[in-house]
Amino acid sequence: MAKIINMPRLSDTMEEGTVATWLKNVGDKIEEGDILAEIETDKATMEFEAFDAGTLLYVGVKEGDTAPVDSVLAIIGEEGEDYQALLDGKATSSDDEEEKKDENTETEDKKETKEEEQEKEEKTTEAKKEAPAKLPEGVKVITMPRLSDTMEEGTVATWLKSVGDKIEEGDILAEIETDKATMEFEAFDAGTLLKIGIQEGESAPVDSVLAIIGPEGTDVSGVAENYGKDGGDAPSSDTSESKEEKKSDDTSEVKETTDKEVATTNDGDRIFASPLARKIAEEKGINLNDVKGTGENGRIVKKDIENYTPKAAQSAEKAQQPAAQQATAPAYVPTGEESTEEVKNSQMRKAIARSLGNSKFTAPEYSLTVELDMDAAIASRGVINALPETKVSFNDMVIKASAMALRKHPQINTQWKDDVTLYHHHISIGVAVAVDEGLVVPVLKFADNMSLSQIGAGVKELAGKARNKKLQPKEMEGSTFTVSNLGMFGITEFTSIINQPNSAILSVGTIVQKPVVKDGQIVVGNTMTVTLTCDHRTIDGATGAQFLQTLKQYIENPVTMLA
Repeated sequence: MAKIINMPRLSDTMEEGTVATWLKNVGDKIEEGDILAEIETDKATMEFEAFDAGTLLYVGVKEGDTAPVDSVLAIIGEEGEDYQALLDGKATSSDDEEEKKDENTETEDKKETKEEEQEKEEKTTEAKKEAPAKLPEGVKVITMPRLSDTMEEGTVATWLKSVGDKIEEGDILAEIETDKATMEFEAFDAGTLLKIGIQEGESAPVDSVLAIIGPEGTDVSGVAENYGKDGGDAPSSDTSESKEEKKSDDTSEVKETTDKEVATTNDGDRIFASPLARKIAEEKGINLNDVKGTGENGRIVKKDIENYTPKAAQSAEKAQQPAAQQATAPAYVPTGEESTEEVKNSQMRKAIARSLGNSKFTAPEYSLTVELDMDAAIASRGVINALPETKVSFNDMVIKASAMALRKHPQINTQWKDDVTLYHHHISIGVAVAVDEGLVVPVLKFADNMSLSQIGAGVKELAGKARNKKLQPKEMEGSTFTVSNLGMFGITEFTSIINQPNSAILSVGTIVQKPVVKDGQIVVGNTMTVTLTCDHRTIDGATGAQFLQTLKQYIENPVTMLA
């Protein structure tokens, strides 16, 4: 029976999605777990899997087109099946169909239905008799999946989770070697990994117990041993001799597959790539070490392989260009001729427009500005960075000072709702990072509990992920306050729009060397201007001013941040 696949909500803020690439065409056979398409959300481009098997009958959103969440993305069903009624919303009810039937046909159908129901009841009764003991509540047994049509057994190449780990739906549990490839296997249930049934390097038949997931602390002793007995999946009837021969043959075949399919970096780290990307790369003779992944978590996907240009070809092409042409220059436009180019807005740009527009037009904001004496901060940073393997920036110091000031001024660490104000007892600071397509705000969780060096390392890691498009959606959620720094661009002072649902954002300018008055004398000093933009619904002017006073004390006396 045909099923409608809707545009999924792939992030908590996603309202619409753009189909970047269709990996399947109408008429293609679809297996459960196949990647149907790559969908661009407001935060990332992500692969979307099929959860049903069948034939792709209809594509509702073409490549490059955008559609709201829950609109018809595709229809999967039996080959040749009529799906028009689903699109028209006219799926007739069983009552309507019965009215259209002939009286004799209706009697025959009812008779057949009764026989089918009786047969079904008999099968159910037999299954109940043969069924093993009931599983503990909430426990799910995960069996070795059939990842290809010829797969009879699989080998666990790598476990990516350990017993006791929390599992979320969609997490990659393990990499499994089949008779054709090495593939990532996802969890379709959430819980705690209670037991691993097949260890790394071991092989087992399809439907063997691979793992058990359930509530933390659940006793699952005996579950794996008894699962499938008395009516469950019976073990293979092969003799031990034939099993050993088969295992030997499979091992040699798996080894060949592993050498081809399990890619590693030059440092020995695993490379994440979709099975389709691996296949195309192998066909084209492309080394996955040289390809930059743009999928979720840096995973290499089909388009990365298709768009890949070997470094040698890039260098040769560049060398053939005249020196004057190697630098990017605007195209020549004759005087007096108007020229306009239309560029489609990306999901990120549209999300930024919605979010900041909503913030600007709903929050009654105001701004407070203060100038900070940076002489002590400069001296302290020099001492800190002289330590081995330690490097902090002035921005790290501002983040640390902001987190500590928020602890003393909880009114700043709030969120406005129509009937209540949320006071966050945790402090998570968003750090605005400019990327090619716009602006992202990765979040440092529990920043007030982090040292300066930990903040520095955290910001560096998140900023690197942001620029390489490897940020996960969860790494951009949950901020309670935001810091935006344009000092590295020479901007002395600016005002930011609040990053809702935060109540405030701090704008940080560059350090300026200029004459200042100290102890009645004009001397050369270093100053930095910061501006706090506040939502007046939650933060009054005096409260914002007090926060800035505390921030100023920390920055101008950095030793107090180390206490």
